[in-house]
Amino acid sequence: MNREIARIIDANFNRAREALRVMEDYARFILDDPAGCEVLKRYRHDFAHCMRGVSLDSLLLSRDILSDVGANISIPSEQQRSNPREVLVAAAKRLPEALRTIEEYTKTFDADLSSVIESLRYRAYELEQRLLVRGQKSARFAKVRLYVLITESLCRQDWWATAEEAIAGGAGCLQLREKSLDDDGLLKRARRLGGLCRDNGVLFIVNDRPDIALLSDADGVHLGRNDMSPADARRTMGPDRLIGISTHTSKQFRAAMNLAPDYISVGPMFDSETKPQSQVPGVELLRLAVNETEIPIVPIGGITTENVDILIKAGARRVCVCSAVIGADDVKAAAGAFVSRFEGE
Repeated sequence: MNREIARIIDANFNRAREALRVMEDYARFILDDPAGCEVLKRYRHDFAHCMRGVSLDSLLLSRDILSDVGANISIPSEQQRSNPREVLVAAAKRLPEALRTIEEYTKTFDADLSSVIESLRYRAYELEQRLLVRGQKSARFAKVRLYVLITESLCRQDWWATAEEAIAGGAGCLQLREKSLDDDGLLKRARRLGGLCRDNGVLFIVNDRPDIALLSDADGVHLGRNDMSPADARRTMGPDRLIGISTHTSKQFRAAMNLAPDYISVGPMFDSETKPQSQVPGVELLRLAVNETEIPIVPIGGITTENVDILIKAGARRVCVCSAVIGADDVKAAAGAFVSRFEGE
């Protein structure tokens, strides 16, 4: 690597890092989106790691700001940003531009590094898309404290009235989970429940079915271990909808975390009559999850108002429940009892 190329690599390495920091601060302070922050932190780590193959001393010794003919060249539009979103857009465009320059010039001395930078450049396009298209929805999910599963057979009263009361009690997200309905019936119910959620400013998730989530204009889909892959779900639904993934072991959790979903459920926390399992990973899986990622973690399984405090002490910021709310005599009060546990969190 000669000095001229080292100067180019140095300038664009710094430009890319600066762009990433601007994007991360947008996710952190403007969106308040922990999942977005997590994705950006991982990206920064991967970028820094791949650049370790380039001599830092060579870059520093090549730097010559005083004689840089482009240092003082600017255009008026570069000095103007109307709002924070324009700041993000500018940084998101600057990142792949810098990476493309690094990619091209590293071909002159390290083809393998150039290939790695190329993959990071494609990931940069996904980062831009995620923050601009899904960032606000992801931030809304992070603020959810009560996530309620709606399954008609487990409702003590009419399923529609149950959903209304759950929302009135403070549920921030409802998931439609119906295994017995045919496709037409499931789509009709999803559209109806989705409309109720939109009217009340509540997120709406469809269990298992990305196609139904798309057709009902749901906010996202929740995927189990045997469902469509997150990548295929994303292709089906597009970039603007949330994807949650179920996990039951630390191995499953870490595999899910590497897929960068919008949230990860962990459980069951306790024995559950709704969805019994031979193994109950319990609170230890929750503790591991909240310590390893900023992606929103959703504990699920056997959660009641009697044991929810155990989860809160272990780091839970939200819970997903089914029978404890929809099977209650007073659904609104049951939902409110859970939400109140998170006051001040």
